[in-house]
Amino acid sequence: MDKKSSRLRRATKTRCRIKESGKSRLSVHRSPRHIYAQITTADGSQVIASASTLISEVKDSVKNSGNIDAASVVGKAIAERAVKAGVTQVAFDRSGYKYHGRVKALAEAARENGLEF
Repeated sequence: MDKKSSRLRRATKTRCRIKESGKSRLSVHRSPRHIYAQITTADGSQVIASASTLISEVKDSVKNSGNIDAASVVGKAIAERAVKAGVTQVAFDRSGYKYHGRVKALAEAARENGLEF
């Protein structure tokens, strides 16, 4: 198994558990240059809120988009947008990535700004 297929296998396993719980899902995707986050409904049919290092409010506030500082700004932005949309309880889907570095920074920033998971 290569690195990508292992990550996708872990992600599938996590998503099945999240689907059983019936909570909205905070999904994270990272690339070497950017990080993306979106909150979907429990059945996955609708995106409630999204944020990434590509949106202008985040892009203006950070110098580099592929580091921990940028990830925490994205976490803050996604939490504010979710609370504004009326969602406070979510399940964290790290998409098979380790809970470390940018993924951890995004999650902690989202928790500090009003999301519970």
